Amino acid sequence: MASVLVTAAIPQSALAILKEAGLEIDVYTGSGLITKEELVKRIAGKDYLITPLSTQVDRDVIDADPNLKIIANYGAGFNNIDAAYARQKGIPVTNTPEVSTVSTAEVTTGLMITLAHRMVEGDKLMRTKGFDGWSPLFFLGHELSGKTLGIVGMGQIGQAVAKRMKAFDMNIIYSQRTRLDPAIEAQFDAKFVSLEELIKTSDVLSLHCPLNDQTHHMIGAPQFKQMKSSAYLINAARGPVIDEAALLAALKAGELAGAALDVYEAEPNVDDGFKALDNVILTPHVGNATVEARDAMAAIVAKNTVRVDQGQEPLHIVN
Repeated sequence: MASVLVTAAIPQSALAILKEAGLEIDVYTGSGLITKEELVKRIAGKDYLITPLSTQVDRDVIDADPNLKIIANYGAGFNNIDAAYARQKGIPVTNTPEVSTVSTAEVTTGLMITLAHRMVEGDKLMRTKGFDGWSPLFFLGHELSGKTLGIVGMGQIGQAVAKRMKAFDMNIIYSQRTRLDPAIEAQFDAKFVSLEELIKTSDVLSLHCPLNDQTHHMIGAPQFKQMKSSAYLINAARGPVIDEAALLAALKAGELAGAALDVYEAEPNVDDGFKALDNVILTPHVGNATVEARDAMAAIVAKNTVRVDQGQEPLHIVN
């Protein structure tokens, strides 16, 4: 009987698909993330691997299982896997694209609204000393209507964010390697600009690009100095797209008005400096943390595993 290692608890719907296909399932249920030592030990002899993007699958892990036929990553990203080495070994690596789009776009728009209207600051105030009553100049935030939203990476999620914020009457500009079809731009009244122009003119800068050699630390000290001092930065993409040390220094220097981070450079660790700032919102990588998105992701990894077991090519191969 073919066997699959699942390195973290996933929705039961996925396990049901695997069981119905007659696969033997080994699910890691320990506290915290699976260690590399445990992963290397448990993967030996398995045919398939289902793993969340928080689990590192490097050469040592891949070499520990000569029988491995697929690495099904539970997440849209796959920078946790040495996909190039897996390809050398003839092992397809798959991800779970598109199904995270709605959830991540909703979280992104929520962070924008919350940051601009200082809602987290207000909640903190009401849970501590409270306030003396309504006053004309008290606790002012900013409306998003009429402001410019700059989107870095106008893929599925970037477009979903643009769709939602167009309804807020924001002006949409975007930057990426290649320009979108004019018909797609017209849907959002979006304008294609250089990254430099986007950084200089955005009132809200929202990141939705993948993490690779070109985007690592794409936003750093030079970019923060170019931003409006009234601008906000949102990152629900990947932590290392931002130079976090430079961001912290820029926030302290007043080079931008605030930031909302759902992902981190040394995730899950967060620099304590951010925690001390009232104009920073920190969320625990919840971009696609909805029942709907996670169920859809579970179905993809399970069905891809079954496809390989049945001699078919899996969907969403990234290597």
